[in-house]
Amino acid sequence: MDLQLPGMDGFAALAALRADAATQAIPVIAVTASAMSHQRPQILAAGFDGYQTKPIPVREFLQVVREMLDRGAEATGVT
Repeated sequence: MDLQLPGMDGFAALAALRADAATQAIPVIAVTASAMSHQRPQILAAGFDGYQTKPIPVREFLQVVREMLDRGAEATGVT
C-alpha cells in the first residue's frame, strides 16, 4: 500500500483495515518514495508487515510478497 494516497494516507487506510475483522489479517506492505530510513520503525510499528521504497526492485518485491503469502498459508493451514 502506498503511503501517499489521495484522500487518506496509508497509515489511516491500514488502521481501517486492521479495525475490521474481515480484513485485519491481510498482510500489508508499505510502499513509498518519500520515507527516510529513520521512518522504517514508525512504519512497522504502525502495523505494516513490510516496507519497500520506490523505485521498487521487482525481484526483491516479488520475494517479499511470496514470503507474506507463504506465512499466511502456514498460519491458516492452507498450502
